[in-house]
Amino acid sequence: MSIKPLIILPDPVLRQVSKPIERVDAPLRKLADDMLETMYDAPGIGLAAIQIGEPLRILVIDLAKEGEEPAPHVFINPEILEKADARSVYEEGCLSIPDYYAEVERPATVRVRYLDRDGKMQEMEAEGLMATCLQHEIDHLDGVLFIDHISKLKRDMVVKKFKKLARDKVPGRMVG
Repeated sequence: MSIKPLIILPDPVLRQVSKPIERVDAPLRKLADDMLETMYDAPGIGLAAIQIGEPLRILVIDLAKEGEEPAPHVFINPEILEKADARSVYEEGCLSIPDYYAEVERPATVRVRYLDRDGKMQEMEAEGLMATCLQHEIDHLDGVLFIDHISKLKRDMVVKKFKKLARDKVPGRMVG
């Protein structure tokens, strides 16, 4: 198993819109496994394929706490069918924007349709942290980052900080 390197802001790849997946097969399941390994290693609770340079509509999530049995979910071609009017606020972070966290307001509940790792159509009604995580990762697939949901002032400060860090580092966009 290979752990994929993460793409870090300000890389323009993060703003790409991911392509739908046409076939669920062994190489795609291998990608999902690699994504889970990368996410666990980071550590994180969600990862979209675009974050490892694969512009495909697949994401993985595992909300199990440390010491609990892993509970990985694979979402292929996820789409949000419904969003609740009720809102919730969670402090979000992102593996592509290390060490930055901000409160983000999103719909408290969502209904999502997706293919599972066996290619079977599924629907999930998600609330709480799962709803937030799904929206955060689906945003990645659409070229949106969680900092796009915060004030322009805060967003501009974060982008400026990461551009400066990128200039000060050794050339290359991948971190791993």
